[in-house]
Amino acid sequence: MHDNVSGKTIVVTGAGGGFGRLVAQKAAARGARVMLGDINAQAVDSTVAEIRAAGGVAAGAVAEVSDLAALQFLVAKALEAHGGIDVMVNNAGTMPLAMFADHKAAYPAWQKCIDINFKGVLNGMIAAYDPMIAAGRGQIINISSIYGNFPVIGAAVYGATKAAVNVLSESLRLEARGKIKVTTIKPTGVAGTGLGGTVINPAAISGILGLNMAEAGNVFAEIGAGTIDPSRLDPGNIEYADLNPGFIADAVLYAIDQPWGVSIGDITVRAAGDYYVL
Repeated sequence: MHDNVSGKTIVVTGAGGGFGRLVAQKAAARGARVMLGDINAQAVDSTVAEIRAAGGVAAGAVAEVSDLAALQFLVAKALEAHGGIDVMVNNAGTMPLAMFADHKAAYPAWQKCIDINFKGVLNGMIAAYDPMIAAGRGQIINISSIYGNFPVIGAAVYGATKAAVNVLSESLRLEARGKIKVTTIKPTGVAGTGLGGTVINPAAISGILGLNMAEAGNVFAEIGAGTIDPSRLDPGNIEYADLNPGFIADAVLYAIDQPWGVSIGDITVRAAGDYYVL
């Protein structure tokens, strides 16, 4: 058994709630020192307090990821508190799925999506770059999506930002010349991450489902109504259909929990039973 999580300083953006909060909690439970950034000050304070109450080491700050100075401040706080930064998890994101025909309603959300999903990740990478290069090692983990794999209807802007994350990640890996490990995490659609609340047009999800739209709709309806076969909510079942975000967080921790000389390039996380997602 090895443990390459304990003792590391890990900065997580969007950590006040949802998936970022879960990553921070799991990392702290493994003995990491976590620095939480989020636009919601109350959420940051609450999550920090919960982690500390559980015996973990945590601190936080308000951080709007579209503001490079804010992320540089967040990293500086980690350096001040712990003398370094080992891992930067660029997690903050929004998912305003919508058709081009929805542009009047969607455009402001699309602008925000570009600011958070693309600029926010770039800013996090820049903020962590100099300290990691100076230390001679580091790891950046960027949360992408299966939407970044190829274009589909209903996800032009969201998918473009995630494709950009993929390119940013691989470019840094090459430029850092082995000094910074870069991992890209590509989850499937997961209700528990909270991103569903940022969708503009629910019909836009049809793009990632394609010809499986009707079948997937039935599954989603059964999950929502609580009428789905309970076995399909059991991760021990090959037909597991509703991925718990904890499994994605575990993938993040798996990427961190490697010797410094081993780099996990990218991970796609799905429920085996959500085969209807392209």
